[in-house]
Amino acid sequence: MKTATVDNSAAPRDVRGLWNRLAGKLENLINHTSLALVDRIAIAAIFFYSARTKVDGFLTVNDSAYALFQEEYKVPLLPSDVAAHMATYAEHLFPILLVLGLFTRLSALALLGMTAVIQIFVYPDAWPTHLSWAGLLLYLIARGGGKISVDHAIGVK
Repeated sequence: MKTATVDNSAAPRDVRGLWNRLAGKLENLINHTSLALVDRIAIAAIFFYSARTKVDGFLTVNDSAYALFQEEYKVPLLPSDVAAHMATYAEHLFPILLVLGLFTRLSALALLGMTAVIQIFVYPDAWPTHLSWAGLLLYLIARGGGKISVDHAIGVK
C-alpha cells in the first residue's frame, strides 16, 4: 500500500518570505531617524527631570542637592558643592542639546560618562537601569542624531 506524501518544504519558505517582507516594512517605518529622535527625547527626559529636582528657580542649586552630594552621591576627587553644581548644570545642558539634536554625539558621550560615574561610585547595584541608559546613549554616540536634528541641518556628523 502506498502512502501519500505531503511536500511541506514550501511552508518554511513562505513563512520566511512573509517574515522578511514584514521585517522590511518595519525597517522602513522604524528607521535611524525615528529611533534617534525617540532615543534623544527618552534619555534627555531622564537626566533633565533629575536636574530639575536639584534647583530652585532657574539654576540655583538647592540645599537638598548639596545634601545629596555630601551624604549620598559621594564622588571621589571633587568637593561635594562643586560636584553638585557640575552635575546640575550638565543634567540641564546636555539633555537640551540632545532634544535639539545639537552636538548629539558629544552630549550623549557626556551623559554616558555621568552614567558611568553614577554606576561606579553612587549606585553600583542599579546596573540594569544604567545599562538601559547606556544602550540609548551608545546608539546616539555611534549613529548620531538623525535627520531630525540641528546636527543634520548644519551638516555636523
